[in-house]
Amino acid sequence: MNWQLPFSRWLPEYKNPGVIRADVLAGLTGAIVVMPQGIAFALLAGMPPQYGLYAAMLPCLIAALFGSSRLMVTGPANAISLTTMALITPLAIPESSQYVAYVLTLSFLVGALQLTLGISKAGKWVEKIPHSVIVGFTVGAAILIINSQLGTLLGVSVPRGKNVIETMTTVTNALLHNQWQIAAPVLVLLTLITIRIWRRLNRYIPAMLVAVIFGSVAALMMESSFPSIEAFKKVQDIPGAFPPISTPDFSIETLQKLFSAALIMTLLASTEAMAIARAMALKTKDNFNANQEFIGQGLANVCGSFFSAYPASGSFNRTGVNLASGAKTPLSAMCAAIFLVILLVFVSSLAKYIPYVVIASLLLVVAFNLIDLKQIRHEIQMGPSAWIPMLITGVGTITIPLEWAILGGILTSIIAKRFLEKR
Repeated sequence: MNWQLPFSRWLPEYKNPGVIRADVLAGLTGAIVVMPQGIAFALLAGMPPQYGLYAAMLPCLIAALFGSSRLMVTGPANAISLTTMALITPLAIPESSQYVAYVLTLSFLVGALQLTLGISKAGKWVEKIPHSVIVGFTVGAAILIINSQLGTLLGVSVPRGKNVIETMTTVTNALLHNQWQIAAPVLVLLTLITIRIWRRLNRYIPAMLVAVIFGSVAALMMESSFPSIEAFKKVQDIPGAFPPISTPDFSIETLQKLFSAALIMTLLASTEAMAIARAMALKTKDNFNANQEFIGQGLANVCGSFFSAYPASGSFNRTGVNLASGAKTPLSAMCAAIFLVILLVFVSSLAKYIPYVVIASLLLVVAFNLIDLKQIRHEIQMGPSAWIPMLITGVGTITIPLEWAILGGILTSIIAKRFLEKR
């Protein structure tokens, strides 16, 4: 096995004019983008807000050093965050100390499994997961994201962990009995309009960051102008810029509880990371090594578990921003992690002014962006052997445990290809 850092093969490029400058600026942009996203994804994962930022630090740095992808940025991601909550909520109350302990242990287990897959040269098998299953899961994940934030978006009190039907029932009853906060959807609308208007300037200043600032200011103005409205619930203070040292729980009882969760999370995290890394390799005409990427992702999660990072994977949003910002090498991702720490030293105290409604609005945008109508139409055009597994996976994602939804989709795909494809 070659123990030379994959990063070293890009070192000669730093002799070219402008490469380091491009990477540093792209890293700064990425750090700014992940601040509101990290908080939003942490809440989606059922973790305290600061843990989303911790997941964007060391895992991002380690994956850049040891992974294969040139431009992929590793850290908190939407589907992974949602899956974390779905898998761990049955075991503990979200944001509780026990919940956090389970999640950090899950990070270690996922990383250990990814390392095992990379060392055993199992990267080629990831590519065999049917695309239709991934599309179905993504749509289901988008619906679950909306479901998890619907109460916040409408100013309705909805207990956490409710399924789609229970949430819709609760929200409907609240609306019929006028038990909702009208200021909440107003603030949602203002936040979404800000993101829409700022879209063309996104590459200069991230629209999500602008929306967070504008939404927070608008919330303060609404509260001061209309004292009769209920004050918006806001994010708690971020304890510090540096992630605290943590220790995974290796007790037999905990490992047994997390065994199936670790398997399904490894499948999802690896699939998402490999898909992004392959896409970036094609776009930049670069080589891609699936086994090396497994090792990079595995080390990122194992190391992250000791520094308060919940499971990390490739991030569609941040990787896209990295590419659009002109990044050239993995130095950009490393700079993003470093700049995030620096920024938090100076602005972490401002987090207490961010309303949860604004963060829920960002997650609503994330959910809609996950639904790729072009991909859905493509799977339908491919015939029953593609759209049936997609449908089964999508419906299963919002009705049954995620691990069974994914496995059911894969099994359906195998059966459909065997009996439905034309010979």
